[in-house]
Amino acid sequence: MPRLPCRIVCLSTETVEVLYLLGEAARIAGISGFTTHPPQARKEKPKVSGFSSAKIDRILAVEPDLVLAFSDLQGEIARDLVRAGVAVHVFNQRSVDGILAMVETVGRLVGAEARALALVAGLEADIAAARAAGEARIARLGRRPRVYFEEWNDPLISGIRWVSELIHLAGGEDCFAELAVHAGAKARILSGPEAVIPRAPEVIVGSWCGKHFQPAQVLARPGWDALPAVRDGHVYEVKSAILLAPGVAAIREGLPALAACLDRLG
Repeated sequence: MPRLPCRIVCLSTETVEVLYLLGEAARIAGISGFTTHPPQARKEKPKVSGFSSAKIDRILAVEPDLVLAFSDLQGEIARDLVRAGVAVHVFNQRSVDGILAMVETVGRLVGAEARALALVAGLEADIAAARAAGEARIARLGRRPRVYFEEWNDPLISGIRWVSELIHLAGGEDCFAELAVHAGAKARILSGPEAVIPRAPEVIVGSWCGKHFQPAQVLARPGWDALPAVRDGHVYEVKSAILLAPGVAAIREGLPALAACLDRLG
């Protein structure tokens, strides 16, 4: 008989979301306070950690038999939990394919592989439909519109890989696609607002991690009044909660939101 984890702590929102979608929410013993998907998890599950920081005793108090973590940002937490004798699986998905692989792996960890594969098949269908709509958008506009995606405003940080890929799927061209391959935000810091001007974005999308986007700040940047996106009024926000976590919501909610921004071009 399979020996499956029964008390799982999820240190990031993506794995919480997947476990709920797989019908395995009962296995969740604790979550991060930064969990956003699904919303009911914040009411139903104990919050036992932050995102990049945690008190190990709070996690241990819920007696987890598995902790699901994300990337080097939670490396120290994972290390301390391993030292405390807890099993830890650290995900590191940074692309759309990586998101799908994460879903499959979570399914295998909890004995729900068939349901996970079905979920991935549905997401692949969503992606295929978005790609077809993106190609139609390109044909209608006669080009891939240039998109400047801003993950942070001080300093300016451009988008990470899965966001760049979603922009491409929607029919846009990420102005800083060459930077999107870098997992760390430091490698995606722009030299300053002037770096965006020669890229001449037609659409600006702000998704500031953990705070509200302020379009007025963008419009007031020196020289940006000449940008096509500013001149023509195509400066938009996509909520960071649906786009900056590499999980199902980025595909199901973030991708359509990006597509909607491009549709406003006409």
